[in-house]
Amino acid sequence: MDLTLPLDYAAIERILPHRYPFLLVDRITEFEVDKRIVGIKNVSYNDPYLSHATAGFAPALPPTILTEAIAQVGAIMILAKPENRRSLPLFAGIKRVRFRHAVHPGDVVVIEATVLRLRSRMGLLKGVARVDGKVVVEGTMTFALGPASQ
Repeated sequence: MDLTLPLDYAAIERILPHRYPFLLVDRITEFEVDKRIVGIKNVSYNDPYLSHATAGFAPALPPTILTEAIAQVGAIMILAKPENRRSLPLFAGIKRVRFRHAVHPGDVVVIEATVLRLRSRMGLLKGVARVDGKVVVEGTMTFALGPASQ
């Protein structure tokens, strides 16, 4: 598999099983095998998950969607390894997730996932999502690799 950076949407689709509208990562810009990965999520008014504006509040992306975007960036790092390629990454748990600021249309979310612990079928990642350098979501996520897909 070609991992020439940046990975675009088509390259990401070759790694993750997710498809629009559930694929939440637009680009991968940095990648250190088994250590760290950085991805980009562009937020637009056309995003199907965008909450509608209400009485004085701008539309915002739900924090749970940002949490899933962090998980997808981490999954790309894990599934890019040839031995994991046909496995199914599963959430095993999330801890200490904190939502710091709202994310609005026009924002570019920079998502970084760093390996805290990695075993053959399980791992723990720390994820941080930032907009303009400001942390919007952070937390740790445990994942497990399910059986290889057919």
